[in-house]
Amino acid sequence: MNRRAFICSTGATAMGPLLPALAVTEAEAVALEPFEWTTPDLTFSFSFSAGKLRQKFLLPAGYPKTTPQPPASSGVETAIHCSGEDSPDPGMKQGMGQPGERLVFVDKKEETAGKGRRLTLTHFDPVTKLRVESFYEAFDGVPVVRRWTRATNGGSANAGIEFLSSAMLHGLGDGQRFDRELKIHLAVNSWMSEAQWHAFRPSELGFVENERTSWSQASAGSIGSWSTEKYLPMAMVENTRLGLTWFWQIEHNGSWYWEISNNAAVGQRADDVYAWLGGPDDLHSAAWKNLAPGASYRSVPVAVGCVAGGFTEAVAALTAYRRAACLLPHPDNKRCSVIFNDYMNCLWADPTEENELPMIEAAAKAGCDYYVIDAGWYAALHEDWSQTLGAWQASQDRWPHGLAYVLDRIKQLGMTPGLWLEPEVAGLRSQLAQQPDSWFLMRHGKRVLKNSRYLLDFRNPEVTRYLDGVIDRLVHDYGVGYVKMDYNVDSLQGTDQNADSLGQGLLDHNRALLAWLEGLLKRYPALVIENCGSGGGRMDYAMLSRLQIQSMTDQEDYLKLPAILVGASAAVLPEQLAIWSYPLAKADADQASFNLVTAMMCRVHQSGRLDAISASALLQVTNGIGIYKEAIRDHIPHAVPFYPLGMPDVTNRNAPVALGMRAPGWTALAVWRLEGADTVELPVEAAKEILYPVDLGIELGTVEGKLSVRFPRPKMACILRL
Repeated sequence: MNRRAFICSTGATAMGPLLPALAVTEAEAVALEPFEWTTPDLTFSFSFSAGKLRQKFLLPAGYPKTTPQPPASSGVETAIHCSGEDSPDPGMKQGMGQPGERLVFVDKKEETAGKGRRLTLTHFDPVTKLRVESFYEAFDGVPVVRRWTRATNGGSANAGIEFLSSAMLHGLGDGQRFDRELKIHLAVNSWMSEAQWHAFRPSELGFVENERTSWSQASAGSIGSWSTEKYLPMAMVENTRLGLTWFWQIEHNGSWYWEISNNAAVGQRADDVYAWLGGPDDLHSAAWKNLAPGASYRSVPVAVGCVAGGFTEAVAALTAYRRAACLLPHPDNKRCSVIFNDYMNCLWADPTEENELPMIEAAAKAGCDYYVIDAGWYAALHEDWSQTLGAWQASQDRWPHGLAYVLDRIKQLGMTPGLWLEPEVAGLRSQLAQQPDSWFLMRHGKRVLKNSRYLLDFRNPEVTRYLDGVIDRLVHDYGVGYVKMDYNVDSLQGTDQNADSLGQGLLDHNRALLAWLEGLLKRYPALVIENCGSGGGRMDYAMLSRLQIQSMTDQEDYLKLPAILVGASAAVLPEQLAIWSYPLAKADADQASFNLVTAMMCRVHQSGRLDAISASALLQVTNGIGIYKEAIRDHIPHAVPFYPLGMPDVTNRNAPVALGMRAPGWTALAVWRLEGADTVELPVEAAKEILYPVDLGIELGTVEGKLSVRFPRPKMACILRL
């Protein structure tokens, strides 16, 4: 048996002491032939250089050889850098590093896994004695692969990991002409202005052609426990010359980072454009990992894919992947229940028995399925509800007959009751804040205090046991079937208590939170949990692969909601994406229907004073919910978004907005007129009918073969069936 065969036949335990002496010879390196790994939808191409595995490119399966081809370039299959090692790049980039550059290929293994196949590629570094495994998990019928990496220390000394990629992509563009062929699609995310997509040339993001190798990169990332505070954890690279788009989704509820740049040997011209994708690292999020002998370290999962086409085709692929690989089976995702929440333009976190009872009656008459009491139900009257979070006991003066009395009324009217929680924190003045420091995230010997809240540390089993008791009490004592799980704070760097570094403490906390949620839903599989981070502050598929529904935004101007909805539809499944509908106190039929059109394209989060609005506005609410339940919601769990007018701009009050949803045998298109021209032209031949609203004078026509929609007044909207 030669050395390579022996290496491939040994287990992880045997590899540690043996591999340092088993360097690959030149003859063995020559014998390593390039190979491809092909799923029904994708092809990964690999080559070798002196026994080191190199990734070439990712293409759609069956990509024609007669069409323009990606550059004949390659790069490291996994990027890893350890403390004390040389980095061949003089800048801040993470596409190179040691031992990543010198990793020796050991083995590849393919097996059936989950809903498809899994490829495992194994490398070894004879210097640090690290064993690095790269995992590629494919899903049948989806042009997306989930990718992650695991490093195991087979040596006798600690290894300090500064970064470990979850995935690498290569061959994205010409190493010197990339600015003339690439567009980077990136979504800026902010409170009340979520999911605003923009297309940039690489140079506009700092990655500039310079006839050699760039020392900078186009990049985006997030630091802390609000994973989407500034950007969505996804992006796309469109090569307009090749007609291909690569895309990714980083599935982590904490810090993450990606970069796009080029690499080459020292003094040479770069011939490869790569993307580095991953979770927290030392440089960007203070996540240095001290890997002890025998220990393993796992990167966060990342979904990667490639399609022929552009932005819309990439969104369709990600939508299919999210359903196949991320969506937790739950009856509510198929039923698309209508949710009433008493917060937005309604009670504003001041719930009382007197205020709630008429609202409950009105919501039931309008056709809502859930009724959720938002923040403040636990706080005494006139008390700052945000500083007393943590005990989760019903206020006595707000509920003179007891909270159960009001929740029972919700059930009597055929709705399921829900309550707002912010379980990951303790208010500054709460009883929970009296717990010892071991319950909280700590930095430099002090508790992390943000927005008048201490942040609970889910690595501590006492914390999760306490919160298990809170949920048990709400479910068993009150019959709660819906929890709005809010999170109005960002941990930033993390915690250094019982951690190698701030970022590693946060990473372990992030993973412990996910484990708690998994256990919670195993105990209560029918419970619906809404993911909210002051709206879309934590809108990621680590959370959404566990939870049922996403709160899209806290935006209080309903005219801005369509632009947020359209952008968010590229990031979240329509059956999980909840959008507010809140007719204002003096709303007329136009305003009420505008609100409903926005919400009816995904999941309806109804609010507003339905007990006090005008009869014409209430009629639009009731009619809209009825049409949603009869003609739309059955299609939402199968729908794929498309964008006839492209991505909108939340700051533009004149341009119209449009969002399509296409499901088998059914296509709908929502159109919004804001303050611009009365007629909206769309690149669609015709519509079969106006689904909603049908009584406000909206007219359909054609202009030069294109569908036109005429709105008689500004600030109107409608849903068409195509």
